[in-house]
Amino acid sequence: MEQAGVDQRQVATFDLGALRRFADLVVTALGEVREEIDALNVYPVPDGDTGTNLYLTVESAQGAMRRRLAEERAGAPDSHGDSHGDSHGDSSREGDLLRAALQSYARGALLGARGNSGVILSQLVGALFRRMGQAGPGDRSAAVLAEGLVAAADAAYAAVGEPVEGTILSVARAAADAATDAARDPEARMGHVLHAAVEGAHTALARTPEQLDLLRRAGVVDAGGRGLCVVLEAAERAVTGHRAMSEHTGFAPHVIPVPTAPTGDLTEDGPAYEVMYLLDAREDAIPALRAALAGLGDSLVVVGGEGLWNVHVHVDDVGAALEAGIQAGHPRRIQVTHFAEQVEGAREKRRLDRRTGRAVVAVVAGPGLAELFEAAGAQVIHGGPGRRPSTGDVLDAIRTTGGQEVIVLPNDSDTVPVAEAAVHEAGEQGIRAVVIPTRAQVQGIAALAVHEPGRGFDADVVQMTSAARSARHGAVTIAARDAMTMAGPCSVGDALGVVMGDFAVVGRSLDEVALQVLQRLLAGGGELVTLVRGRDCGELAEQCEQFVTREHPSVDVVVHDGGQERYPLLLAVE
Repeated sequence: MEQAGVDQRQVATFDLGALRRFADLVVTALGEVREEIDALNVYPVPDGDTGTNLYLTVESAQGAMRRRLAEERAGAPDSHGDSHGDSHGDSSREGDLLRAALQSYARGALLGARGNSGVILSQLVGALFRRMGQAGPGDRSAAVLAEGLVAAADAAYAAVGEPVEGTILSVARAAADAATDAARDPEARMGHVLHAAVEGAHTALARTPEQLDLLRRAGVVDAGGRGLCVVLEAAERAVTGHRAMSEHTGFAPHVIPVPTAPTGDLTEDGPAYEVMYLLDAREDAIPALRAALAGLGDSLVVVGGEGLWNVHVHVDDVGAALEAGIQAGHPRRIQVTHFAEQVEGAREKRRLDRRTGRAVVAVVAGPGLAELFEAAGAQVIHGGPGRRPSTGDVLDAIRTTGGQEVIVLPNDSDTVPVAEAAVHEAGEQGIRAVVIPTRAQVQGIAALAVHEPGRGFDADVVQMTSAARSARHGAVTIAARDAMTMAGPCSVGDALGVVMGDFAVVGRSLDEVALQVLQRLLAGGGELVTLVRGRDCGELAEQCEQFVTREHPSVDVVVHDGGQERYPLLLAVE
């Protein structure tokens, strides 16, 4: 069992539970960034579907694994079977289940692979899981993982007709190289290797615009490579419980970009159709198939094995691509996409995104908070206790943004009605504005963390509202007068703890009260604690951070310098 305070990356191993966690986490993670990755998609064709294709690929893999495990358990012997509780039998059974799960996940990814990046991802997963399934009891898990990532990168390069650097292939190779370096340490565990792979992948992703001119002109990184980074992050979290935190912005994990380069010239010289199909064929028929398809078009990827293959190619002659499949074996589940229609749809979405002119207005209570919100692109109004803005102040800020769509974050209960009045007046002036009723600064942080201008306005408001509502918030302060609170009487100078807007704790020490507030917020579970230092915070934030690290090692902590008055510390749990 893991002990509190021990770095989870030093004790992490891979088992059936970790695989199931990975299968769930990667679907959730790719679902969250699907729109972002779709928007990054300018290579090889700007059809805006890479994120969706990757998501559908891992969703298919997850479903296949779940079905296989259900079948295996349905056929397992009951407590009166042959094993009679024998530990060796239980261990062997778990090993069999893990191998079955690995095989079914890889096959599900192969069967459900969509698009160029989805097919490559299925090949990466297949090669990695094949090596992991071959591991023996004496093998170091860290070494097996590194070897599997190398095999995955090799297989992906081999599957692509003409490998191009600056793509998911480059990111896969960099992750494998970093994992190999980490695994050379005899003390390294699987968590260390995964962490190194994630870091290597992110470094390679940042280099993709330098390697592929099309990405540089568009001002984006490679979409498939971004997706692979998300997959590796999910794997690290499944094994270690640690969630990689983004360093791209103050608190936003991702944004939906709008590529700056014109996209009209990106497919004029390329093939008109994307052709995909599953192929039942012998392995010795595949070289001839590759040769035939390579002569017809580009973006050729053929992955699979053991009689089942997933074929992807861009061509002008759809009939010839299908004929090549028929000569090699039995093609099925045939999909043909006309790029002109798909690219025009993606281009129109980008034009609408540029026309939207969406902005965010936030009322903030301290200079550090102002810097934080401004760094994320918000128009800031200075407010807080004793200096709350007027309706006119909020309306002026809405107008100043120049946006046709404006989201207002009041971040204070008393400012909510003021913001609503300003939004009503803005509507009369032709500006579409909405108030998300954030009643605490930390709720505003949570909302802005998921704000994505490339998303539809209504969907963006829903996501931000949901994030704000899910952030359980608290604060600590000093009583300015004798009063009766929901936690009992307080005297001037007492430490007060606020939980979800109500005074819930009365004590003599800010340290003691802050920890009680934090414990109450964490009682409902959580994955991320946000601490915002006030002007007179002292060591409160550090003490709370140490408490979370010690008592809740799987929960991440982010500390911001807010500089707010009256409240030495603001807290939130998401």
